Amino acid sequence: MRKALFALLAAATLAACGVETATTAATSAEMKKREMEQAKKTLEQAKQKVEQATQQAMERAAQAEEKSRE
Repeated sequence: MRKALFALLAAATLAACGVETATTAATSAEMKKREMEQAKKTLEQAKQKVEQATQQAMERAAQAEEKSRE
């Protein structure tokens, strides 16, 4: 009887540990997902800024070329 009770207690403890591990893994996965989404947004913003800077540089170069022709 004692062995059965000990085995049941050990099984319950191990099962609880598994649930905690699964919960921790799910939480960690959600955090990583949010980090990836934020990184994608940051990358997109950086791309837009580079495109804007490139466009402005091209416009300035075109204006400078026009002025040099005058």
